[in-house]
Amino acid sequence: MANVLLEFKASAGDSEPQNRPVLIVGQLANLQQINWTQVKGKLQSVVTKEIWQAALASLNPNPTDSCPLYLSFAAVAALPSRVSRHNSPSSAHFLTRLVRTCLPAGSNRCIVLLQEIKAVGNELGITPTIIRGEELKQKGFGGIYGVGKAAQHPPALAVLSHTPSGATQTIAWVGKGIVYDTGGLSIKGKTTMPGMKRDCGGAAAILGAFKATVKQGFKDNLHAVFCLAENSVGPTATRPDDIHTLYSGKTVEINNTDAEGRLVLSDGVVYASKDLSADIILDMATLTGAQGISTGKYHAAVMTNSEQWEAACVRAGRSSGDLAHPLVYCPELHFSEFTSAVADMKNSVADRENAQSSCAGLFIGSHLGFDWPGIWVHVDIASPVHAGERATGFGVAMLLALFGQASEDPLLNSVSPLGATTAKTASEDQMERDCKRRRLV
Repeated sequence: MANVLLEFKASAGDSEPQNRPVLIVGQLANLQQINWTQVKGKLQSVVTKEIWQAALASLNPNPTDSCPLYLSFAAVAALPSRVSRHNSPSSAHFLTRLVRTCLPAGSNRCIVLLQEIKAVGNELGITPTIIRGEELKQKGFGGIYGVGKAAQHPPALAVLSHTPSGATQTIAWVGKGIVYDTGGLSIKGKTTMPGMKRDCGGAAAILGAFKATVKQGFKDNLHAVFCLAENSVGPTATRPDDIHTLYSGKTVEINNTDAEGRLVLSDGVVYASKDLSADIILDMATLTGAQGISTGKYHAAVMTNSEQWEAACVRAGRSSGDLAHPLVYCPELHFSEFTSAVADMKNSVADRENAQSSCAGLFIGSHLGFDWPGIWVHVDIASPVHAGERATGFGVAMLLALFGQASEDPLLNSVSPLGATTAKTASEDQMERDCKRRRLV
């Protein structure tokens, strides 16, 4: 959707459905309150006021419902009146489904979303920016040794930097950009190899977010670090039982060449700490197939050494529509899964039924050190990064919302979970409401 125009208007404007198919969507209460004169320009002459009113009367969302107004060229649809605390108030995923089912394909389409002005910042979320032709500065990086790779695709680190004057802190976003993952010598089966073109989804999300963030004005130092490699069989490919020394200085025994992303990311986060002196490091990756089992197809899995940032990630997901949910963070119980007799650690777990996604994140964090004083956030987006064979662009909006407090954009400021007006966690908000109901406060 490269040619998307987002406008906030008191009325929908004029265009005939035959020439520009239209979907009018919102919560039923908002649909029922809208004045016919505000939407008729998008529907006439094929839809009358009587047809519009009859369609509204027929809607019974559970959780959504829709009614055609004129063939497949015009429809009205109702979003859920409420969602759970782990969903986005914007009902973004429901909106996507309604667009697919209620509008014909094509680029010349119109979606009229009815929303209360006071809720725009929270419920509309953020429109991700499309990236075009961003120039990368390639840097040779000898620390990345742990990837099964073909000789013609050596590992590389690409770094983009935004360093405004007067910045008070340094932030690094580290993205996994595996060009294609065949599994290395632990080769994937013929049914699991197709689709691995999306294994660059973490780096793609960070590239998109970096472009959008800088364009909107970012007050802190921001670095985007892309860990780029090819995981396939070749004369220089990593073998099971190889032992590699990563950039952290820690040694890793390879017991699974298909667990390659955590190796490049480990070097990437250590580079962000050592060479970029980052105070806050966030890595984003299509890291584990187990993520879809842990948090599902719609929620990214988040792990961090900070409880405040864990809550902030969840809230940023709700405000942006890129939903997120915490993983267990318990190094003292889970990191023993990587125990090695001949190295500091292995690169894959001993027990694949023991919190795989959490363990994979801990592998990355261990190279920073579990006592590292900065903020480290790990975001696994393996499942939400795609819908079938197509990319979703997941992660861009989440990062914009999460770091919105450092933006010059008022909308990003308003949805930032780390801003002064939104410092309370969701659990604290719920506790306050419970207390009020019990007349304790």
